[in-house]
Amino acid sequence: MKLATAIRGCVLRPWAPADKASLIANANNRNVWRNLADVFPHPYTDADADAWFQIAASPGRSIHYAIELDGAAVGGISARTGEGIFVRTGHFGYWLGEAHWGKGVVTAAGHALLDFLKADARFARLESPVFEWNPSSMRVLEKLGFERVAVLRKSVTKDGHLIDSVLYSCLLND
Repeated sequence: MKLATAIRGCVLRPWAPADKASLIANANNRNVWRNLADVFPHPYTDADADAWFQIAASPGRSIHYAIELDGAAVGGISARTGEGIFVRTGHFGYWLGEAHWGKGVVTAAGHALLDFLKADARFARLESPVFEWNPSSMRVLEKLGFERVAVLRKSVTKDGHLIDSVLYSCLLND
């Protein structure tokens, strides 16, 4: 299923093996990796792309979409299902190739996914942690209607630094 966004030529769609070259070209970037959890590898290799396609092909209750811009997969957006008592809480995340930063692509993609999730009703709440050095991502979440709910002091070690993470959440259909 494809989801249209507010930006012409930008859609959300399932990942496909044909995305491999574009995925690697956009994901194999230290600046992209620096703002993501360590499950996102760096350097990003052919083997990493193949492993990702297997995960994206069988997401269970989670949702993993490619952000396609003018026919090429340039990033990803997802809502991963929590476990146990957190099954109705989705972990909302996204990444975008650096060449496309600052153009409203993630905000448009986020609105499209949120509209789908509100109609879908599999999640009651979404959460998204952001590293303290990433105010651009904080602004994206705020534009999407997420609220800053906590600063988790010295909770993340990334790129050799112990830093704060900022937790954002959004209640769906509230």
